[in-house]
Amino acid sequence: MNKLARKPSWLRAEMLGASNTANLTKMLSKFKLHTVCESARCPNRGECFEKGSAVFLIMGNECTRNCKFCAIPTTTHALPLDPDEPRRVAEMSHKLGLKHVIVTSVTRDDLEDGGAAHFQQTIKEIRALLGDKVFIEVLTPDFKGNENAIDTVIKEKPTIFNHNLETIKRLYSTIRPQADYERSLSLLERVKQQDPKIITKTGIMVGLGESHDEVLQVMEDARKVGTDMLTIGQYLQATTKNFPVQEYIHPKIFKDYKTKGMKMGFLYIESAPLVRSSYYSQDLATILQNK
Repeated sequence: MNKLARKPSWLRAEMLGASNTANLTKMLSKFKLHTVCESARCPNRGECFEKGSAVFLIMGNECTRNCKFCAIPTTTHALPLDPDEPRRVAEMSHKLGLKHVIVTSVTRDDLEDGGAAHFQQTIKEIRALLGDKVFIEVLTPDFKGNENAIDTVIKEKPTIFNHNLETIKRLYSTIRPQADYERSLSLLERVKQQDPKIITKTGIMVGLGESHDEVLQVMEDARKVGTDMLTIGQYLQATTKNFPVQEYIHPKIFKDYKTKGMKMGFLYIESAPLVRSSYYSQDLATILQNK
């Protein structure tokens, strides 16, 4: 593995005051909820918390898979699901006055449906409390390709159904050994086939050792299955146990990916070093509202 120099200037996240961050952290503790922002050590968590936005992480704070890029702890004995968690997600979303609620989860391969019914109930609770006009984005695992599980989430008609490809196909065996590239593409395709009105979205990281052409191939593959939206961000090593960064990608290359991606037909692309799956979600909600 190559050893890189320290992070370039374009990878320094904006530092904001701590007032909203402290308040949001207290609320999460009060409602006994997790966010992927904290669990996955997102570099933008301070900025997003200051804006009053967060991505709820349901079904626990430990994952049954061991992806080499992720900082979330791995377990072989995941805790039972908390049946009251969906209600608390809805209540905290209401307290925050969110117009765009984003819900993701750890992967729960120990559950027969991968937690699909838990996603379903969370969407129901959010709509019951915030109304039909709220934008709901789900970022789901692959449910091991279980079509019934995928359909369970589709039937609740989230505004956006997000499932991340994460990296190029060649690196799956190294970075995502328990996942399958084609299976993830099939999930995105099934969502669009079952309900064309649902906006599909995926995200990838760069700097893991992929080539420029391989990134373009992932983008083309995503478009072939009807994916509407795409996020591209720089991979950053969260802990010493995670896969080392192979390259820091220059912002000009991110702009090139966006330009070429829009020509492929994507509805919306966020492509920049600090972009993550749900970065600028409030801006996206505005775009969708005016669409």
